[in-house]
Amino acid sequence: MALDRLGSSLTDAIKKIFRATVVDEAAVKELVRDIQRALLQADVNVQLVLAISKRIEERALKEKVPPGISRREHVIKVVYEELTRFIGEKPVPVKMEPGKKKVIMLVGIQGSGKTTQAAKLARYFQKRGLKPAMICADTYRPGAYAQLEQLAKRINVPVYGDPKAKDPVKVVTEGLKQFSDKDLIIVDTAGRHKEEQELIKEMKNLEKRINPDEVMMVIDGTIGQQALVQAKTFHEATPIGSIIVTKLDGSARGGGALSAVAATGAPIKFIGTGEKIEDIEPFIPSRFVGRLLGMGDLETLLEKVHEAEIKVPQKKAKEILSGKFTLTDMYDQFEAVRGMGPFRKIFKMLPGMSYEVPEDMLGQAEGRLEKWRVIIQSMRPAERDNPKILNSSRIRRVARGSGTSEKDVKELLKQYAMMRRMLKTFKRKKRLPFMGKGFPTDFK
Repeated sequence: MALDRLGSSLTDAIKKIFRATVVDEAAVKELVRDIQRALLQADVNVQLVLAISKRIEERALKEKVPPGISRREHVIKVVYEELTRFIGEKPVPVKMEPGKKKVIMLVGIQGSGKTTQAAKLARYFQKRGLKPAMICADTYRPGAYAQLEQLAKRINVPVYGDPKAKDPVKVVTEGLKQFSDKDLIIVDTAGRHKEEQELIKEMKNLEKRINPDEVMMVIDGTIGQQALVQAKTFHEATPIGSIIVTKLDGSARGGGALSAVAATGAPIKFIGTGEKIEDIEPFIPSRFVGRLLGMGDLETLLEKVHEAEIKVPQKKAKEILSGKFTLTDMYDQFEAVRGMGPFRKIFKMLPGMSYEVPEDMLGQAEGRLEKWRVIIQSMRPAERDNPKILNSSRIRRVARGSGTSEKDVKELLKQYAMMRRMLKTFKRKKRLPFMGKGFPTDFK
């Protein structure tokens, strides 16, 4: 069961309480059984499942309902609070200060995804105004430096390494000298050991020599309850440690890995939620549980909107408000939407919408958006700037060039006309929907 299915199962259990005529002992016990079933199918440890279900049942039946809310609402509140407590009540942020250098060392066994996570972390902090750099301290795996270098180029982040070097301490020391002007330096270490004890031993030696500000262990979410041994061993080895749990987007055992790590008390700071370099987010238990229960996560959604926001120059805004909205401008809007991530993830953050929209509908919407992007890319500059010149022969050419149909091209032009009409309604307000409050609106 992937985490999406775990969330869907938990949401269905909550819906039963909403539909129940009376929220009595029988209804609460049925809810607890449904929660137990969902967690066990997600590979959560049996003892942990029994402990959390016992807490939910006791609180739901014995606690006095606070004034101002119904018993139904109280039961849902108990479920939310106990699931949040179960995986870690408070988020543990990475403290970063612009202009003050911080060194993070990543460790983990082979195949855990350290190198990819190094780039994801660099990108995450880069988008927040910091200047990151990466060092390849893996002197054992062939192609380790080449992989990190390739990822670094995609996000325009500098990387240091020496494929011929044998001493990782020497490589890191040299890299730190080269990146003295950076805010954040991420050290990607070797993960050649299958035995956690050997990995920890090497990690402690490297840590002592380079003295990083923080050590993060990368744990593969697909290993389920086995994550308990890794997390426990690591947490006992270093009190400054923290955890990144990866591959939580489609894992059959993600719930097991997450709960196993949380049970050790080791702070989970980030989770990997997909394959793209942007698919990483801080682990905030309350938000995570809110999404699982179908309550949404508006804070994370707003953060993604802010990250994807198009910065529109004042001159361009004036032109658009004057009616000069082109297909190039429309393409920029598509790019902003794509920057927020897949529609499926965006909908999960909307309260009440998390598991209501069928996957095939979301897939169709994403497919249509991608098709329109390709169509605009296939047009000539003059056609993008002045769509009125797109006659039948031009439409046929664009359809052939983009691998789509003439109907698809006409559908795009119809959507463009609708957006253009909508933007004209903002002319009187002198404000576009993507302009911030502080954006100058006096265009005289």
